[in-house]
Amino acid sequence: MDVEHRQLVQLLPLLPLLAELGRTEHITETAELLGLPQSTVSRAIARASAIVGTELLIRDGRGVRLTPAARALLPHIEAALDEFQTGLDLVRHESEVVRGRIAVSFQHTFGEAMLPLLISAFRSRHPQTAFDLSQGARDGCLAELAAGSADLALTAPVAIPSKRIGSAALYREPLRLVVHHRHPLAGRRRARVAEIRQEPFVAMGSGYGMRSLTDALFREAGFRPRIAFESQDSHTVRGLVSAGLGVSILPPGGSAPGRAAPHSHHQPAGAGADDGGPGWVEIPLDSALAFREIGLAWRERRGGADAESDPVRLFRELVLRDGPALLAGFVRERSGG
Repeated sequence: MDVEHRQLVQLLPLLPLLAELGRTEHITETAELLGLPQSTVSRAIARASAIVGTELLIRDGRGVRLTPAARALLPHIEAALDEFQTGLDLVRHESEVVRGRIAVSFQHTFGEAMLPLLISAFRSRHPQTAFDLSQGARDGCLAELAAGSADLALTAPVAIPSKRIGSAALYREPLRLVVHHRHPLAGRRRARVAEIRQEPFVAMGSGYGMRSLTDALFREAGFRPRIAFESQDSHTVRGLVSAGLGVSILPPGGSAPGRAAPHSHHQPAGAGADDGGPGWVEIPLDSALAFREIGLAWRERRGGADAESDPVRLFRELVLRDGPALLAGFVRERSGG
């Protein structure tokens, strides 16, 4: 340990005393405020002066006065103590045992991996927190949030912010054309929405986020789809497509069972080219609108963040701060990248 470092180590315990003395400029008052004997304060000042290498106090009648050296040093002492206090508050805040319940409303497709991933990250820090989960259509999720039965909502598209609702985008994922694995388009690397103009379409029901997104894609392509089925669950949609009952547009299905297109590197075992059984293929779409943006929404409260319960505020902060990076790998896996 070099001399300068050793001097710094010796000086650090004296910083709170020097900061208080700088405020009072009175040894007796400083001793009383810190609960120390006056002699201890006097010895500490003498020790600090010796370490610094110059006098920090001079006698002024019956009192004391800071020297120019002390006045130059004082702002740095106060800044160091403020920084340490900020770090200490952060550590205490993060390490507190947070108990309570968080009500999260979310769309069905977020329940497989995305939401569990976020909850797992939060519970690793705050294991005492419980979650109440409600899933459904986008409109229903936002209605629960507005009514107060949900603290937070995960939706796509992202909720439009207002005076009562705050929101932020987390990430985007592509939308894919989903067809039976023996469909004429199944071997294509890309497809256009216009190519399914005459196809029976398997749609999500009205009020679901995916329905609004596919409606926008069809408007862009200049036609209305021939809706053969409406469903409230993306797994059912894939099942109907897998049975050859229509085509659909959905987010990537990840590792769900299906049939790979001939050019794909993810062809499942037993999915031979002559296999006419159930199965589906996902094809990237040529459209600037072929994506969905997932976001978090919350109620804006009078009094700001301080009006939220600790668990809700902390979970919201984690999702907004760490969510995009945490979910990056999940998005790449689902998208085949």
